[in-house]
Amino acid sequence: MNKTTAVDIFIVGGGMIGSSLAAQIAPSGMHIALLENRAPAPYDPASTPDLRVSALSPASISFLEAAKAWPAIAAMRSAPFRRMQVWENQRDQSTLFDAAEVDVPCLGHIIENRLVQLACLEALQNHENVTVLCPDEISRINYHPEGSHISLASGQSFEAKLLIGADGANSQVRKAAGIALDSRQYPMHALVATVNIEGGERDITWQRFTPDGPQSLLPLPGDYASLVWYHRPSEVRRLLTLDDTALLDAFRQHFPKALPEITGLVHRGSFALTRSHATHYVRQGVALIGDAAHTIHPLAGQGVNLGFQDAAVLSNLLLKAWHDHKQIGALSHLSQYEQQRKLGNHLMQRAMDAFSYGFSNDIAPLRFARNLGLRLANHQGPLKREVIRYALGLGTSRQHLPAPLRKLIPQRTA
Repeated sequence: MNKTTAVDIFIVGGGMIGSSLAAQIAPSGMHIALLENRAPAPYDPASTPDLRVSALSPASISFLEAAKAWPAIAAMRSAPFRRMQVWENQRDQSTLFDAAEVDVPCLGHIIENRLVQLACLEALQNHENVTVLCPDEISRINYHPEGSHISLASGQSFEAKLLIGADGANSQVRKAAGIALDSRQYPMHALVATVNIEGGERDITWQRFTPDGPQSLLPLPGDYASLVWYHRPSEVRRLLTLDDTALLDAFRQHFPKALPEITGLVHRGSFALTRSHATHYVRQGVALIGDAAHTIHPLAGQGVNLGFQDAAVLSNLLLKAWHDHKQIGALSHLSQYEQQRKLGNHLMQRAMDAFSYGFSNDIAPLRFARNLGLRLANHQGPLKREVIRYALGLGTSRQHLPAPLRKLIPQRTA
């Protein structure tokens, strides 16, 4: 029989969120096991950008810096963007968000998910107290409040004081802990594509709202961009049956003429849109982070940033508990993580729903109000700056916002 290895923390899911959490708490000396079922492909600077990318906020980048992963990402590739333009029908009825308005170098970076994961796994290599189990997968989880038993397909087994689920929307950890999930599908899918653009790398993201769903173009390093087209599921399926030439023609026909010219197609794919929220983020001896705890409409690309915020809050609480010689799986401090993160995540879900449903229709009064709102937002200097700072995770004072926004934005706790 294989020996069971005792660890302090067992993290299921070595993607961006799980691996960054491990990298942040690794210097503590805690014995950590990190499980990932698929090893990311090595970085090749000559390769074309991956299909799966994320828009990382300055707050997420700060967390990756603290986890010692950002230098490796910077040494590979990313596309910083300093401006974001949002409009509906006419470009002159739009809002332009600019990093200069809040005195920051950029609003964020568009980065391939795989490169973030590679950098976080690299940051773990110098920590002998961290065991990376990759590739491997769960065979069975026996959850117990005082310590869970994890059996792997490889035959290895572990006993963990704290089990952390960073294993995505279909989380095995969440199911093993008996935590319920409130989930529903949005009535649209997302078609995603990596495309060639004329004129080289840009420093701006574009997003336009249409009655069928939003359209986005995000800059990537070099002569590339990431295109996202939200539409009815049947239309997305139809578009994916087109050959490259016909699909490029559809992009050029339906996307705004103001965008850079799309000259080629590199990758394509699609995914369904789901909103989900776990009824609890924690139980004694278990915690959920990222998509295991919540998923939101990807409209503003905030899902992964919420996950990094989860990891930042949880890591701080775990490091403090470890320093104070407390039980890291105790509900007393794990519940503080849920208190600090759950309401804010829920409100972000509601905000993305409001944008999605509010813009995805062609009702005349709503259309007029939307365009008026975009024009006004472009001229509301102080309010606009505070909203940008909050969205970037830079912090803002709630009293600087009008009452309706103060009700939507949760009070930050230490």
